[in-house]
Amino acid sequence: MSKTLRVALLQETDRGSREANLDAIEAGLREAAAAKAGLVLLQELHNGAYFCQHEDVAEFDRAEPIPGPSTQRLGALAAELKLVVVASLFERRAVGLYHNTAVVFDAARDIGGKYRKMHIPDDPAFYEKFYFTPGDLGFEPIETSVGKLGLLVCWDQWYPEGARLMALAGADLLLYPTAIGWDPGDDAAEKARQRDAWITVQRGHAVANGLPLLACNRTGFEPAPDGARGIQFWGSSFVAGPQGEFLAQAATDKRELLVVDIDMQRSENVRRIWPFLRDRRIDAYGDLLKRFRD
Repeated sequence: MSKTLRVALLQETDRGSREANLDAIEAGLREAAAAKAGLVLLQELHNGAYFCQHEDVAEFDRAEPIPGPSTQRLGALAAELKLVVVASLFERRAVGLYHNTAVVFDAARDIGGKYRKMHIPDDPAFYEKFYFTPGDLGFEPIETSVGKLGLLVCWDQWYPEGARLMALAGADLLLYPTAIGWDPGDDAAEKARQRDAWITVQRGHAVANGLPLLACNRTGFEPAPDGARGIQFWGSSFVAGPQGEFLAQAATDKRELLVVDIDMQRSENVRRIWPFLRDRRIDAYGDLLKRFRD
């Protein structure tokens, strides 16, 4: 018999303050619980604006310890609503040591697990290397009451190695909290190519590993603090099945709670007809540990 998991992705805009954003998240979690979801995925760095558009030491004041005030509030909601919640926070680990960290609550106040973003970008309007130390927890799925969560974050989306390592460690789902969007100066064709590439590469991870995949992105325009053009976050949060098929997709330009049922048995069925893990040539992949083959 198939096992169905109802999941929800909360695609949100920045509401202008930490408290306003957490209030919106609370409303979304209550909406998801009313829809009988078991798992809710939030977007990357959901507590505020995407501050990495510039480099400013004052932005480190946004960071907080884990556990801390946000985990206390979100954990209480997870326990009250009996939800598995995947949150995304700017972690203050120590003085001068910060991470982009995803946190899992398994229908309880206590933290069930966390993942620190491994791949850190440094591109125009995405100056994350200034703020975040690369993760040191590895690619380890987090065990929950709804299955093992292969949790990765945003820039990790472009690397097949992360998804594969999560799959090899027994993940039942791949999840990506995300903050990605367009430079308003790009033309329509370039914008389409970028969004399509983002969707396609993640659907490829689902296919290559025979796993459902959830990607939750923010939406709305956020001006750059330094007067640059800002970012138009393109939303488009989606859920794909283990053959990369779309199960649901959100709009590009509005807040949306995406709720969808996932047949968890399909991964087993798909892997039986497409046994990619069986046919991997692990004896021939040593060069993957090199930066480049000169």
